[in-house]
Amino acid sequence: MYVAVVPNRSSPPAILLRESYRQGKAIKNRTLANLSKWPPAQVETLRRVLRGETLIAPAEAFEILRTRPHGHVAAVLGTLRRLELDHLIAATRSRARDLVVAMIVARILAPRSKLATAQGWDPATLQSTLGEVLAIETADADELYEAMDWLLPRQGRIEQALAQRHLHDGTLVLYDVTSTYFEGRTCPLAQFGHDRDGKGHRLQIVFGLLCNADGCPVAVEVFDGNTGDPTTLAPQVQKVRERFGLQRLVLVGDRGMLTEARLREDVRPIAGLDWITALRAPAIRQLVESGVFQLSLFDTQDLAEITSPDYPGERLIVCKNPFMAEERARKRQELLAATEEELAKVADATRRPHRALRGQAAIGVRVGRVLGRFKMGKHFRITITDELLSYERDTAHIAQEAALDGIYVIRTSVPAAELDAAAAVRAYKRLSTVERAFRSLKAVDLKVRPIYHRLADRVRAHVFLCMLAYLRRVAHAARLGPAALRRPRAARQARIAGDSGAALGRGRGQGAAEAPGGWDARAEFSGLAPRLGDRRQEPRPVEGCSRRGPRHSHHAHLCAAARLRLTRYLTANVGRPRRRRASVSQVAYRF
Repeated sequence: MYVAVVPNRSSPPAILLRESYRQGKAIKNRTLANLSKWPPAQVETLRRVLRGETLIAPAEAFEILRTRPHGHVAAVLGTLRRLELDHLIAATRSRARDLVVAMIVARILAPRSKLATAQGWDPATLQSTLGEVLAIETADADELYEAMDWLLPRQGRIEQALAQRHLHDGTLVLYDVTSTYFEGRTCPLAQFGHDRDGKGHRLQIVFGLLCNADGCPVAVEVFDGNTGDPTTLAPQVQKVRERFGLQRLVLVGDRGMLTEARLREDVRPIAGLDWITALRAPAIRQLVESGVFQLSLFDTQDLAEITSPDYPGERLIVCKNPFMAEERARKRQELLAATEEELAKVADATRRPHRALRGQAAIGVRVGRVLGRFKMGKHFRITITDELLSYERDTAHIAQEAALDGIYVIRTSVPAAELDAAAAVRAYKRLSTVERAFRSLKAVDLKVRPIYHRLADRVRAHVFLCMLAYLRRVAHAARLGPAALRRPRAARQARIAGDSGAALGRGRGQGAAEAPGGWDARAEFSGLAPRLGDRRQEPRPVEGCSRRGPRHSHHAHLCAAARLRLTRYLTANVGRPRRRRASVSQVAYRF
């Protein structure tokens, strides 16, 4: 028997199952069945059976020994190579460069200590294909430390190359600093300083970030933990002028950075260096009291440019944000109420019949603790005696501060011909992109802390690695749109609701995702989007979820996220030829 294909002119060919037989001296054929309606794969299988081949089930053809997540590694490493970040680190490939690239990718995928990162590449404990792709499976923590020591001397050259890409003469340069707590006491950089993380009992380090107008990081520098913010400005000005070679630029810094002393000593003496900052609250109050501008000005507009003899040669742009005014009023009232509640407890302690609180010193300590917590001492008139505590609100002072709620004044040296008032305000507000970078570095994604390194150069290299990882994130967000720089959950919701086609790998504006055969995968799983995007919505029951109690809601969202990844994969690949079948682990981590 054999399968014959008989041409049929303009119609599809006939596929027949035939056999040959002998009749006398003649050999004749007869048709046993018409296979024209069979699928091609089934016809080919029958051919192989008739040829005598041994067929086995797919499950018996091979054995699955291990599945390794690879999609997320390919995505991050591919973006990093498209940015040519590996060539910025070193022009030629070497093991040290591969280790640095691997640490950057690992910081994005799963930020952990260097020891845990190295263990994640070992063949016995690997968690992805990153070690295999870069051929660094045998690397240990000591090799990673050596790679960090190899990277640090190249930081200046890498930053200079980034500046050539993202900065040019006359551009805006954003600069701000933050601090983070430190684990241990052996690093000379770690000192007690201004606490921004609520960890006042731990040592701190300070680092400043230079960005372009779009928030793309260009340079980072680590300082001692007890360094004041304004004192970090002079090295950055020198870096931009001498190392980056920019002769004309506009430096944007907040009111705590570009103080009057720093402007006088570090900024104004340099030709071609303009600046944008803001006034502090006492300076704004002084402008109002001197009559330079009236608060009634904001009855008809929210922005006005003024001049003052106290600021010769400078432009002052007065703005009012009604939403900020409402928020500050609400917060002030809550803090005043909380302060009164705690002061009432101290006053009750002085009047209780047994073991009453006595002595000005003891009462003062309790009161100081309350005022230090809520920072509302300026709004109260407090009287302390040896036996009693009395207090009342300073309504006049409260009203004086409330009159300036929502008002801020932008201060700049840029001429109006180069930058109008509205553009100057927008330029100052671009500092929010640096604050976003700090949130990503410290808490949201990259987790620069906790820091366990004991050597100062290792701490500097660690922070520089985190900056390079954030550079890749900014570049990736530039391709996806502004929603990708929001909080991760909101970004996913924006992509689902706003442009599902783009999220599924199709071109922008191509929303149709109906698979062959009439099955619409997006419609089938569209209910997952709100469950993933809005934590406040009550999650639906998730099949297979065994969690109960307080953690059930969070686990339900994690289950929904995994199902959404699978939905995107199916929608993008149903009906498409594939070279190999992806494993479950690859599906779960592909997006």
